[in-house]
Amino acid sequence: MVNPVVVCLSRSGEATARRVAEILGAAVHGREGRVDQADAYFANALEHVRVLFASGTPVVGVCAAGILVRAVAPLVSDKKTEPPLLAVPDDGSTVIPLLGGHRGANRLARQIAEGLSAHAAVTTAGDVAMGVALDEPPLGWRLDNPQDAKAAMALMLSGGGVRVEGENIWGVETVETGAVTLTTTEAPMEGDGTRLVYHPQRFALGLGCARGCDVEEIWALVQKTLAENNIAAGAVACVGSLDLKGDEPAMIETAARLGVPFRVFTAAELEAQTPRLANPSAVVFDEVGCHGVSEGAALALGGDAAVLAVEKQKTANATCALVRSEAPITEFTGRSRGKLSIIGIGPGQHSWRTPEASALVAEAEELVGYGLYIDLLGALAHGKERSDFPLGGEEDRCRYALEQAGKGKNVALICSGDAGIYAMGALVFELLDRGPDEMGVSDAAHRVEVVSTPGVSALQGAAARAGAPLGHDFCAISLSDLLTPREDIVKRLKAAAEGDFVIAFYNPVSMRRRTLLAEARDILLQHRPADTPVMLASSLGRPEEHVRYRKLSELEVDEVDMLTVVLVGSSHSRLAQLGEGPRMYTPRGYARKIDGDLAS
Repeated sequence: MVNPVVVCLSRSGEATARRVAEILGAAVHGREGRVDQADAYFANALEHVRVLFASGTPVVGVCAAGILVRAVAPLVSDKKTEPPLLAVPDDGSTVIPLLGGHRGANRLARQIAEGLSAHAAVTTAGDVAMGVALDEPPLGWRLDNPQDAKAAMALMLSGGGVRVEGENIWGVETVETGAVTLTTTEAPMEGDGTRLVYHPQRFALGLGCARGCDVEEIWALVQKTLAENNIAAGAVACVGSLDLKGDEPAMIETAARLGVPFRVFTAAELEAQTPRLANPSAVVFDEVGCHGVSEGAALALGGDAAVLAVEKQKTANATCALVRSEAPITEFTGRSRGKLSIIGIGPGQHSWRTPEASALVAEAEELVGYGLYIDLLGALAHGKERSDFPLGGEEDRCRYALEQAGKGKNVALICSGDAGIYAMGALVFELLDRGPDEMGVSDAAHRVEVVSTPGVSALQGAAARAGAPLGHDFCAISLSDLLTPREDIVKRLKAAAEGDFVIAFYNPVSMRRRTLLAEARDILLQHRPADTPVMLASSLGRPEEHVRYRKLSELEVDEVDMLTVVLVGSSHSRLAQLGEGPRMYTPRGYARKIDGDLAS
């Protein structure tokens, strides 16, 4: 889970906010001008809480509950995914979990209340009746049939009572005639609306496989091994293997189907488990540098006290082994395979940033990018390691981000606009498409998970401000000849001009490159009217945003800079005069239908 943030709105709540932050090991975000000491500051409380909530960040607001409710109201839709949201008054007398009660808010409320010697105002039915949430078992336990929790809770609340079979992990009073049975077991068991089944996650699963092993082969092996040993899939806490297998789709998918973390180890780390292996193999050692992958990974995951519960099982292309720990496994050794999120944050303003992009930023350990773009994240970037690169350092920043992810870190590569449009997305994949001997990246970097998330591109932002200039066929052309030969740019300009496309010009000018935009204007004037509308949009989504219109024949290079998007209309584009000023649009052809309706 993402670390909580304590939001403080006034000096009267500062002392309480700092105490809450200390209890949770969290950062304090304070309102500018109204809070003296904070780890990060924000200008608008509603917007800031909304951004944090959309990113999946648990929020504890030291303020009136109504402020938090108004902030997140537009985003509330699914209690299964919403992060915890709690309110604490300035005096710290009460802790109120508003949302996410069964996703950690009730637990946080009790933790904060205990630290403040306050009252946790928990209102969810199960917590009120029993002091526990039946669909949120203790850490290290998994509810096998969460879909039945609601029905079971209704029975319990109607006065039926509960009966516990196995460990009483809740410390509740058990009644032999209880209408609801709470069963704890390592073995597979069917549950229903009268029986909730909980599995202790005491098992670690080690996997090995040949390169390119089919996922169904390894999945069938895992299922067969679990069934033959009477172990529930829900009792598996984690999956592990050799780091060289970190990009094996079969292993990644197996961990995903089990819903558990996938961890990897170096050959040296697995070789250290050799004295504990039941089936050491010299053949495996010669191939990968350790005497056992599946058994070694399982033992490494389980720790020194864990014992092999199931020795190596195998098929033609896969192996698996299981270890059992006396206590549920809640901390995972090894490392993750690493993750690189390629994030487009839009032109700048947070309201144009997608919730998915914000969530990936919140989850990341390290932020990489041009410093200005990371700065635009505001308080969302606070507390994270960041690596700033200058303009012109695009290759260096992409290599760095991939190699950091190759170490097992969760890295976010921050781009403006959409990362796949004239940004870093293509360069990341180009580097991944090369081998180490082709000036690509390391083998470890090749094995990381790569996620791309869409952002509002500059052309979309400009078009929205204009009206609807992209209402018909359009294209985008970069006028930068740093990476693209000038003759190719001119060829594309002529083709777009002849095709009568609406054109979005990226990188229109720079300090040294001043002629291509003028050349583009002259080429376009050969194919479309002199009064064709042109929109110039500078610093979109930022306080200094500036939008203006020109005729194509009057387009001047000197009023354009690198922060300007130039949208040139087609021969059909028009300016509609509205009360707010002119709005640019390109008809799609509905005029024929409209005029036909008029004629009839």
